[in-house]
Amino acid sequence: MKRSILFKHGWLLCFMLMSLFTYAQSGSISGRVTDDTGQPLPGATIVVAGTMKNTQTDGTGSYKLSGLAVGNFTLEVHYIGYHTLQQPVTVTGGAQTLDLKMQTDQQGLNEVVVIGYGAAKKSDVTGSITTISTKDFNKGTVTTPDQLIVGKVAGVVLTSNGGAPGAGSTIRIRGGASLNASNDPLIVVDGVPIDNNQIVGASNILSFINPNDIESFNILKDASATAIFGSRASNGVILITTKKGIASKKLNVNFNTVNSLSVKEGEVKVLSADQFRTAIKAHNPNQAYLLGDANTNWQDEIYQNAFATDNNLSLSGGIKNLPYRLALGYTNQNGILRTSNLDRQSVTLNLNPKFLDNHLSVDVSFKGATQKTRFADQGAVNAAVTFDPTQPVYKAGSPFGGYFEWVDTSAASGISSLATRNPVSMLELQHNQARVNRAIGNVKLDYSMHFLPELHAVLNLGADYSESKGTNTYPAYAGNAVINGGQYIAYSQAKQNQLLDFYFNYVKDLKGIRSHIDATAGYSYQDFWLSQPGYPTLNAKGDTVSTTPQPVKTQNTLLSYFGRVTYSYNDKYLLTGTVRRDGSSRFRQHWGTFPSVAFAWRIAQEGFLKDSKVLSDLKLRLGYGITGQQDILGNDYPSLPVYTPGDNTAAYQFGKDFITTLRPEGYDANIKWEQTTTYNAGLDFGFLNGRIAGAIDYYTKKTSDLISQVTVASGSNLTNQIYTNVGNITTKGLEFTVNAGVVTTKDFTWNAGFNVSYNKVEITNLALVKGNNPIIQVGGISGGTGDMVQVHKVGYAPFTFFLYNQVYDKNGKPIEGAYIDHNGDSSITASDLVPNKSPNPKVTMGFNSSFSYKAWSLAFSVRANLGNYLYNNINSNFGTYANIAAPLYLTNATSDVLHTQFTQSQRMSDYYLENASFLRMDNLSIGYDFGKLIGKKVDLRATASAQNLFVITKYSGVDPEIYNGIDDKFYQRPRTFSLGINLGF
Repeated sequence: MKRSILFKHGWLLCFMLMSLFTYAQSGSISGRVTDDTGQPLPGATIVVAGTMKNTQTDGTGSYKLSGLAVGNFTLEVHYIGYHTLQQPVTVTGGAQTLDLKMQTDQQGLNEVVVIGYGAAKKSDVTGSITTISTKDFNKGTVTTPDQLIVGKVAGVVLTSNGGAPGAGSTIRIRGGASLNASNDPLIVVDGVPIDNNQIVGASNILSFINPNDIESFNILKDASATAIFGSRASNGVILITTKKGIASKKLNVNFNTVNSLSVKEGEVKVLSADQFRTAIKAHNPNQAYLLGDANTNWQDEIYQNAFATDNNLSLSGGIKNLPYRLALGYTNQNGILRTSNLDRQSVTLNLNPKFLDNHLSVDVSFKGATQKTRFADQGAVNAAVTFDPTQPVYKAGSPFGGYFEWVDTSAASGISSLATRNPVSMLELQHNQARVNRAIGNVKLDYSMHFLPELHAVLNLGADYSESKGTNTYPAYAGNAVINGGQYIAYSQAKQNQLLDFYFNYVKDLKGIRSHIDATAGYSYQDFWLSQPGYPTLNAKGDTVSTTPQPVKTQNTLLSYFGRVTYSYNDKYLLTGTVRRDGSSRFRQHWGTFPSVAFAWRIAQEGFLKDSKVLSDLKLRLGYGITGQQDILGNDYPSLPVYTPGDNTAAYQFGKDFITTLRPEGYDANIKWEQTTTYNAGLDFGFLNGRIAGAIDYYTKKTSDLISQVTVASGSNLTNQIYTNVGNITTKGLEFTVNAGVVTTKDFTWNAGFNVSYNKVEITNLALVKGNNPIIQVGGISGGTGDMVQVHKVGYAPFTFFLYNQVYDKNGKPIEGAYIDHNGDSSITASDLVPNKSPNPKVTMGFNSSFSYKAWSLAFSVRANLGNYLYNNINSNFGTYANIAAPLYLTNATSDVLHTQFTQSQRMSDYYLENASFLRMDNLSIGYDFGKLIGKKVDLRATASAQNLFVITKYSGVDPEIYNGIDDKFYQRPRTFSLGINLGF
């Protein structure tokens, strides 16, 4: 019995001793993997060289390797876009901490980039494609995705639509290619092309996508890259990829919050209260009795310091080989214009499992958002410029909600109908609010054939749904609506976009003949629906003030067949051919064909350069292709005879009944696609093993059969204008990009990037009849009925300014009413208007740089536009003495009147056309990585940033960057200061 017990206990003792021995002879290594700026790299792979031991970093960049035998090993760290890191390590037993820093692979030739219907190695790309990933994004308060890449890409101009919360940007890739059709690029989110048309109740179609969930942008610029998208690719393509889950059993939790304060950038220069009193007494002394005793800065009254918070929580990991990422976001942003606000809740879910021995890959992506917006009346911007500064904001006993307003005792409403309204009242008493729900999702199945693994069958099913509801109300006592007894307007809209893509992809290395082939062929179907009912305008009592607008229901459909083949020989010579055949319901001639071909020569792989220690990459790219355009703004049926109900005011009376008739609309049965033919020549280069890398591109584009509105010949009883194909536009440009790892040491790194682009757009034809040279005036302004200050004219850029040349005296002061008589007929008429200058920059530049020293990091980006001009409609509208007084009210003037001394408006003078070139610092951020805290379980990083820090410009207004070139009622961009915290568990 004793021997048995001893025997059993002996084995137990030996087992314990062996366990202790084993424990003593093994160890673990843990730490974080970061980039050269200190940012964590989730999903990096760490391999113990020569063993099966490996792991991946979690969402905070943390990793752990356990059960390592004592001895010397090498850790290999892999991450796309970075040089592979080989780190020697000695395992001594027990727990060790080792943080790993990876260096950006500026050359990145093995980096995988997303292209249309697939992916390719950067080294195999033959078109002009730029990739911007997480590590390159702008920091700070970023509400919409486009703000992440401002100034980062040559040839891509993003012009903010203003400072309103969620306003977004107007995006132009290589200048656009159309007059009346859309110039917006095609945007594809995780494989779903989205509709570029505006969603009612939202200020930006991209504001529903949480910027924190985005992994990368791939921007396709030339036809050889975009032709796979055919009829929607003339203006370039932006492919947005969101973050995916990590195949790790460990739950990774990441939380970040960015809180910010925004302040106004500046003010329009106007007469102060004392200057205004002097002006009234000098020019309109009979109205001096209307002056008040206050000294009100109305621009101070309408603007506020605005707080914003952006919070994001993500959970990622893997459950039984099911990688997942679930992200929740909440953003609340106040605008600097009082009452404006954006409130957004978002959820993103990505699932990426594999089945059938990894032959079937499934990608499930869902992005949902609810966005509530309160829109401020931007008319208050101009009202604050012109409202009498001697009057107070509030007046005791005022029947207009307590706000001062100009009264007219002879009017039934008691208010002066022509006077400017109190700008604070315009904001506080109007409630224009909307709620929009949007869901974008898709399921992508990628099956690698068991009998032929090189052949993949891919099915992508996607949908994009949105619904919006909103109201715009004023109470009966509001100055803006008192005449009608208040206002109540309801609006709503429902949109849906359904997608089906099915294609085959075959990739094969033919080693015997040193060749590689990548072929894709498929079918695509996409359907767009819109439904928008009409609601009457009511007053506060519920009485109808204006008739109900007609409801809208519309649909357009695209069917497509596409194919692409890329062939490479000896890893040096690459040839890509693409063709897409699109059918659009918008045209009777449904089908159009869009081909492209591109060649690339990897010169650096040639024997005479392959062993160069200086030159690491040199690739020549040549491309040609044709893309199309069918996105006609606001018209899905330009080729069909359509009858629309007339207005109720145009009804016929039959007895006691009034019958609304159907009205025939004008149409062109032969309207067809716009076509853009593009030639591109590019050179990619790299030096010093990719530490310096960049590209040069030259391109020329010609758009023919422009979709444009033209005037119908006299005698037509259908309409005054129709859409038809007329004219050509030519675009030429040059782009240069360089990125450099300037300094790379153990503790200190410095990276820098610079891009510059030149773009020239010219209308070369606008005539249906050869020899005709029409002039189409556009660019309506405030202050005069029908005044237009821009023109479409052959030989000039679209939207060129069209004004009289001002005459000046010897002191440089403009002479009122004096213009150059260009045709010599001794009178100033429309024939003396001169086309000159463009609102679009000739040259755009961006410079960014980042530094890191141990746990500290600093980054900044600046941007410049050169050669763009801006028409100052604020000064042209309010910079005269003529409109500072009326019989029953007073209005202020801009300070410009002190220089010009204009008594009457001179709105068509090029005196108001100003050089708006600028240099802007978009972003400056400083970060510190606190490392692991709370028992080494929590990672903490803090970042402080400033946006729109300064602008250097000659423009006399508040902001020189306005897309359409006309400064009027512009919601200025704020200057923003932010503090961000990132926590990883």
